[in-house]
Amino acid sequence: MAETTIEWTDATWNPVAGCSIMSAGCTNCYAMRMAARLEAMGVEKYKGLTRKSGGRPKWTGTLYLDEDALQIPKTWSRSRNVFVNSMSDLFHPDVPVSFVRKVWSVMSETPRHTYQVLTKRPDRMAASLKDGFDLLPNVWLGTSVEDGQVIHRLDELRQVPAAIRFVSFEPLIGSVSAGSLEGIHWAIVGGESGPKARPMEASWIDEIFDMCSDADAAFFFKQWGGHNKKKTGRSYRGRTWDNMPETTA
Repeated sequence: MAETTIEWTDATWNPVAGCSIMSAGCTNCYAMRMAARLEAMGVEKYKGLTRKSGGRPKWTGTLYLDEDALQIPKTWSRSRNVFVNSMSDLFHPDVPVSFVRKVWSVMSETPRHTYQVLTKRPDRMAASLKDGFDLLPNVWLGTSVEDGQVIHRLDELRQVPAAIRFVSFEPLIGSVSAGSLEGIHWAIVGGESGPKARPMEASWIDEIFDMCSDADAAFFFKQWGGHNKKKTGRSYRGRTWDNMPETTA
């Protein structure tokens, strides 16, 4: 619902808030910290979405479906890239397909925007979109893959009907060398950031870079991460990589 500092998008839109921990990549999720902060600020939408565990906020699994937020992209006259549900997952099992249809309708009615929908549940995404959903040229569909334990998400993403398929290898906490980007158009790579950030090895990035070359997928390097992501920067192989997928629009 606001401008963002996320390097690969222009704005975020959150018709859903709240989530649940899915895999190792969720451990230090920034959205959990942000949701707890927003609740402390009195933002009703985030009330009860997190709880303290081990001194840190964790998702409770409670979701908030924000009907009012559905109309926000219609108020943006300038076209922009929009990250859908930076504070949730549109294909969380507790988001009804009927609500996904409402989101789809808004995206269809605002073709001036490009929507980037990222999920850790590409199997549900594929199943949900099989019936009654138009393939929208302005909607990019992606999944998160943090290590080899969830590499199956790439195969599940390939089953999703989409104009652009993409994968976010962030936080990259392990090798994904067993994967392939065939049928996937864009890869974002980033290390974990924050006080408990887990390290990212250069060899893991090299593997993805080569996978992109083999599959003719665009390569976007977001950050090295660490305790101070500004200090570690965004340079890889001596340059910044901000490649975006080619579209027919």
